[in-house]
Amino acid sequence: MTEWEKLLSLVPEGPDWKIDWEAWSASSCKSFFERMAETWQNPNWHGEGDVWTHTRMVCEELTSMESFRSLPKRLRQEIFLAALFHDIGKIPCTRLEDGCLVSPNHTAVGARMAREFFRVDLGLGGKMEEIRFREAVCQLIRYHSVPTHILDQADPERRIYKIAANGELTEDFTLELLRILAEADVRGRIYPRIEESVEMVRLFGELAEECACLQGPFSFPSPRAEYAYLSGRKIVPGQELYDDTWGEVVLLSGLPGTGKDTYLREYFPDLPMVSLDELRREFGVSPTEPQGPVAAAARERAKEYLRKKQPFVWNATSLTPSLREKQVRLFQNYRASVRIVYLETSFEEQLQRNRNRAARVPEEILGKMQKNLVLPERFEAERVEWTAV
Repeated sequence: MTEWEKLLSLVPEGPDWKIDWEAWSASSCKSFFERMAETWQNPNWHGEGDVWTHTRMVCEELTSMESFRSLPKRLRQEIFLAALFHDIGKIPCTRLEDGCLVSPNHTAVGARMAREFFRVDLGLGGKMEEIRFREAVCQLIRYHSVPTHILDQADPERRIYKIAANGELTEDFTLELLRILAEADVRGRIYPRIEESVEMVRLFGELAEECACLQGPFSFPSPRAEYAYLSGRKIVPGQELYDDTWGEVVLLSGLPGTGKDTYLREYFPDLPMVSLDELRREFGVSPTEPQGPVAAAARERAKEYLRKKQPFVWNATSLTPSLREKQVRLFQNYRASVRIVYLETSFEEQLQRNRNRAARVPEEILGKMQKNLVLPERFEAERVEWTAV
């Protein structure tokens, strides 16, 4: 039995739904739990004290809920793991600010930490079923605090549509699962205003249902209309738009050693390519040296294709939302449609391919890149795909 299979076997089942905390504490997750026990929370929101105590309370609440027990087994596994890891981001993010404990950005950081642990330590990746399972958990971690703060959003409905759209990439992820997790998170703490927070979670569910995306992503009339609405255009969700783009730019995303060049030769053999690896070789710049000149040259070559209205491939790692957003904005400024393709192989296969590369990336650098990896979300472009290679 693999370590991953051992963890899944510990997810509680009926009829007693008992959580074996002794077994969990002896598992490969042990170091996370120990650090969570040393991480304290703001007593105004968490009278129970440390993150590990809160996490255990959340998991106990979750497994007592009929909405959890009635889920299919795979979804129960995903949401339980999300509950178990939902606050691991507080480990590095918690600090004192004006005499109060705060944990800014802990949901996004926690999702990245969980992704790294699942992929690197547990080998969960390289197959589409594994990617979708892992990312359903990571999406739940990333957005678990949204339901209790939905009315604080500048545009609550658009926020709901954007998050729900990720169900197109991993169908297990739904706002209904997010609602269940959020309710368990609220109830699994010592806090005098729990019922107010539970009511907010209920309102989130009602709003998602009104938006027709509680159980899955909203059905937009076209990818163009979907991206336009999700990116902030002042249109209604069901409105179709005239497509004024002239062609498509393919933006690849993936860690070094994933096999992007091989994938391109098979699926886009006729498209010209802007490759940062090729430019590094041309300029004699290694991956560990400053990349400014390489990036500038790549953008200039991209602009040459864009001016000619020539579809092409942007071949780079593009591992974070900010990097992808910068490129997508450039392409769309020239009225190109954009397809983001994220490629992933298993961690072991990636390491082996990287070792066989002429321009091998130091494994220390690979590790840092994995820590920062955020898979592209559905709202980032007209089309977004995840592919196992």
